[in-house]
Amino acid sequence: LRLIHDEAKRLKRLVEDLRTLSLAEGGELPLARRPVAAQIVLERAASAHAPRANEKGVHMQVSIEPNLPLLDIDPDRIAQVLDNLLDNALRYTPNGGQITLRAEADEAAIRLWVQDSGPGLPSEDLERIFARLYRADKSRQRHDGGSGLGLAIARSLVEAHGGRIWAESTPGQGLKVTMRLPIDQAN
Repeated sequence: LRLIHDEAKRLKRLVEDLRTLSLAEGGELPLARRPVAAQIVLERAASAHAPRANEKGVHMQVSIEPNLPLLDIDPDRIAQVLDNLLDNALRYTPNGGQITLRAEADEAAIRLWVQDSGPGLPSEDLERIFARLYRADKSRQRHDGGSGLGLAIARSLVEAHGGRIWAESTPGQGLKVTMRLPIDQAN
């Protein structure tokens, strides 16, 4: 029964992921945007993943540039993006490694990024990791990880905010995923 229950939960998550992705790509996903400090968003994400990081002996660091303007985002949707990025970072960062979350100003936007000290990716994978169902690690089985939709959903959610997301890596030196999000124009 436990196996059937676990499989049902996995299928439910897959259906929810597909629905979110479809709504976001169709421009129909409602966003509850409000002014939010980047520090709050990053610190909440780091706190949510701290137990798993501690289990692996992974040091998680949050670094915020001072005096940043507020973001104009739906904090729950951006938390969903960060959860996905941190889940991937923790999956590939070796025991004793490091993950950095950072926020910094970028003209009329703010860049948030997650960088890990994992194995990184070759350039041919960087171009495709945000595609639906793409898995850079071909050896992973479905039960070992996610659905292959997480980064496609992340891209759609960031783009729904009028932002942009991309990845950079040097194989053997980790992966850095950056999102550029709009600031609150009222401040």
